[in-house]
Amino acid sequence: MTELASKDGAGGRPGRTSARVAYFSMEIALDVALPTYSGGLGVLAGDFLRSAADLELPVVAVTLAYSGGYFRQQLDDHGHQVEVPEVWKPTELLTRLDSKIEIEIRGRQVTVAAWQLLITGVSGAQVPVLFLDTDLPENAPEDREITDRLYGGDAEHRLMQETVLGIGGVTMLSELGYEHLDRFHMNEGHAALLTLRLLESGLAGGDTSPTLEQIEAVRARCVFTTHTPVAAGHDRFTADLVRATLGDQHSSVLHHLGLLDGEQLNMTLLGSALSGYVNAVSLRHAQVTRAMLPEADVESITNGVHVAHWASPSMAALFDEHLPGWRADSTALRYAVGIPLESVRSAHMSSKRALLAVLRAKGYAVADEDGLTIGLARRVTRYKRTLLLLSDPDRLVGIAERHGPLQIVSSGKAHPDDAAGKEAVAALVAAGEHFGKLVSVVFLENYDIELAALLCAGCDLWLNTPQRPLEASGTSGMKAAVNGVPSLSILDGWWLEGCFEGLTGWAIGSHESWEEGLHAESGGVVPRLGQGAEDIEAAEAAAVRAAKADADDLYAKLDEVVAPTFFEDEEGYLRVRRAAISLNGSFFSTDRMAREYATRAYRLSPGSSGTRASRRVG
Repeated sequence: MTELASKDGAGGRPGRTSARVAYFSMEIALDVALPTYSGGLGVLAGDFLRSAADLELPVVAVTLAYSGGYFRQQLDDHGHQVEVPEVWKPTELLTRLDSKIEIEIRGRQVTVAAWQLLITGVSGAQVPVLFLDTDLPENAPEDREITDRLYGGDAEHRLMQETVLGIGGVTMLSELGYEHLDRFHMNEGHAALLTLRLLESGLAGGDTSPTLEQIEAVRARCVFTTHTPVAAGHDRFTADLVRATLGDQHSSVLHHLGLLDGEQLNMTLLGSALSGYVNAVSLRHAQVTRAMLPEADVESITNGVHVAHWASPSMAALFDEHLPGWRADSTALRYAVGIPLESVRSAHMSSKRALLAVLRAKGYAVADEDGLTIGLARRVTRYKRTLLLLSDPDRLVGIAERHGPLQIVSSGKAHPDDAAGKEAVAALVAAGEHFGKLVSVVFLENYDIELAALLCAGCDLWLNTPQRPLEASGTSGMKAAVNGVPSLSILDGWWLEGCFEGLTGWAIGSHESWEEGLHAESGGVVPRLGQGAEDIEAAEAAAVRAAKADADDLYAKLDEVVAPTFFEDEEGYLRVRRAAISLNGSFFSTDRMAREYATRAYRLSPGSSGTRASRRVG
């Protein structure tokens, strides 16, 4: 399992390194004490970098050091979300590097420093993560606040952050001696401005008209991953704001590229247009993205999770006993089919008891450990439809009366500006007061990676109910599968690839063909980004109309299949647990995902990098 090295000696200039790939992400989740993430995007980035270290991939990562984190969620007496800044000290977790750079933002020279954290893989190989910071005494007060909070502030603040990440990140890498980088990987459009920095490095002073050859040279070095079809996930900035923030030269280059001709700059279009490799994060998501970005050749690399990081202590001990070598090679989990069912039961019960103990310690009257505990935890926003399970309380109570007690454990943060998401959080909290003893609903505040690990391992069933086709991938169900927790989920994102009905879990909705399903759910219309479509309203409207049908199927599947199996056929449910580990846990890993990026996106040929990863892939 990977480890974090908070201190690597005196903070000095690392000098030239063997890194060949620079990985840029607005957020990276590595430790609960390092609150530089908000949710799935950051968790995925952290898991990917752990696997990069395990596989000895020649990667260096770049993100921002948010002095106030994302936010700590607290609930008031009425269950309403209150956001307070995170309190943490970079000096306790990170190493300050000596080098500093300057970049121009809004006509001012802004100084940027860097902190470093080293991720150590199973063989001792390390991946450095750079955290860029503008909270420096030499900066003006407004510039010190650029790296204050993740996803905080207005559009101007966000664009300044993305300027530090993209343009500042490339500049800092050069200053630190990373001179042999072949690939620059943008994990979403937040880092897309790095393409400008690369492009302008090949231009003569004052020139703002790159040649086709220069553009193609940048495209050959850039990789772009898009993570959502939801419009809010694609940053757009007005042309006036771009010119004021980036200055005349950067704006002129964008204009020459045809990306600032209209009224706004779309960061997804910028990143994809200047990348030679563009990918979505599941097979289904690639279909949706091709409709949104018809000019791009969109590939598909399905997300995964870092298996050794997310396996609970009891599951990890089980794998150590039966699957030697699984920490270095997660594909070993395919042999979990040979683990005795009683051993699977015992390992999961330890995880479940750990979850129930935490609930009791927080003062909740939890159900008996023999009850069916359903996990419902993720970012709370409208398209996730977090309240679908509670849409018909009488029907839910009826299921419990027929089969046995149900306990729903939920958690998740709503964005501070998402009023509908905050209302859903309050509704989840209130739901705990509206059921009797047979159905209990618990909401745990301040969802983070520590709480996610507890829930994904300790529940009996993982539920995911997004609007189709808006779930690009989803990874919480993958974490659950590693721990022998099957999913009951909408057929979208990764679950279209991972659901083997009655074997690894159960589907909500029919197994219609992907192309037919995409056409039916979106009315055949998925707007192209940058062509006047401000939202994928057709897809959302169709999905909302399907909500009642999805709820009906959810209740029917829970009533007729899942609950009867759990309460009346323990061996049958244990077989589903074991198959989830073997089939889903072994494949939906960041080890597999990182190997795919290494060969398909980074073009690391066998033997070319001198790393273990390069000798194992291909």
